[in-house]
Amino acid sequence: MNKRIVLPLLLLFFSLLSVPCLPEAGGGGPAKVLVFPVKEMIAPPIWHKTKKAWAYAKEEGVDLILIHMNTYGGMLESADSLRTLFLQSDIPVWVFIDNNAASAGALISIACERIYMRQGASIGAATVVNQEGEKMPDKYQSYMRSMMRATAEARNRDPDIAEAMVDPSRKVTHLVDSGKVLTLTASEAMKLGFCDDIGENVDEVLKKGGIPRYEIRTFRLTALDKLIAFLVHPAVSGLLILIIVAGIYFEFQSPGAIFPIVAALIAVALYFAPLYLEGLAAHWEIIVFFIGLILIAVEIFVIPGFGVAGISGIFLVIASLTLAMINNLVFDFSPVDGNAFLRSFFIVVIAMFTSIVGSLLLSRKLFTSNLFGGLALNTTEDSADGYIAADSALARLVGAEGKARSILRPGGKVIVEGEIYDAVAETGYIDPGESIVVLRYDKTQLVVRKL
Repeated sequence: MNKRIVLPLLLLFFSLLSVPCLPEAGGGGPAKVLVFPVKEMIAPPIWHKTKKAWAYAKEEGVDLILIHMNTYGGMLESADSLRTLFLQSDIPVWVFIDNNAASAGALISIACERIYMRQGASIGAATVVNQEGEKMPDKYQSYMRSMMRATAEARNRDPDIAEAMVDPSRKVTHLVDSGKVLTLTASEAMKLGFCDDIGENVDEVLKKGGIPRYEIRTFRLTALDKLIAFLVHPAVSGLLILIIVAGIYFEFQSPGAIFPIVAALIAVALYFAPLYLEGLAAHWEIIVFFIGLILIAVEIFVIPGFGVAGISGIFLVIASLTLAMINNLVFDFSPVDGNAFLRSFFIVVIAMFTSIVGSLLLSRKLFTSNLFGGLALNTTEDSADGYIAADSALARLVGAEGKARSILRPGGKVIVEGEIYDAVAETGYIDPGESIVVLRYDKTQLVVRKL
């Protein structure tokens, strides 16, 4: 055969081999395309929704997943989870950047097989910042740089360009000078291999991607999935911790009150249940939480002073609430992201501190305010019917001696003249059985001190 004919044929053969395969539906029908919107902050709720969408895509036999993106970024650990899912997905994943793919959005966009952008859209600005928008220390930037490089390499994109989206010291000729973080427009991304084509809508993107016939599939969360996504949000988790700690505090301050402990138990269920269903909270973390509560209760009601049991209980409660938020298997913490652990730890500690301070202030003002003062009964209790004022009944006890029936920290029970009364220690705490003297009465409660 003539060499002039063989060489072009060989070139044509190898060029065909190099063309990427497009998604095709089984049986030659229209391709099933799941259009999945990512238009909120990258956080645990979107990670929860994405996992559900992937399960739906596999169940429906979807041929292509198209991420319809418009986000300014979000949490690094959630973005890393999405990035890993996209890179390892058996179903092809494309992204259509409708407007913004900033920060974490840039990372997960680069993880997709193809990137399409609308004219006027942008991708980049992936420097790690805190909630105030301030740049984080270099160890965080280094981690993000390595993820951007590795993701770009996995998709055969220029890792130096990806790194420049994080590192302002990385210069890109004719685009960005040293000292500025890289953000690409649609046309710039096209030239640099970070955009496969420009389209104005989903239909145009699919046609330019070589899929003329397709069926759009829509994924919708169930009511339960929406509730779980709401409850696993860090802000909601912090609020639930506030309720848990406040409820436990009020119960320890006033044993026997029903509402505080019921509210705390409901908050515990709402905190752990969605995390357990998501595979984050394990059995042992929930058990550790209740062991911590038991140790705190033993320290308050049984053991005088505040020592090993109380400190251990507080540590176990904080540890269980923190670890329940992050993905760790049994006692294997090797996959735990340090940033995720610190974020969860500070959410728990700040929420607990806020709750304790708020509880101390609230306990003094709640029932003395005009708002809650209206909850008191207005029925007249006439002395002719045998009723006497509490102050009159307690006034005669001033100066009387008795014994502490329970520990006073500062509230508790005392026995005076054979009767049991609510009392509060003037200073410090009083152990059960210790002798006390009544100093005065205040709001139907005796004020006592240790003899």
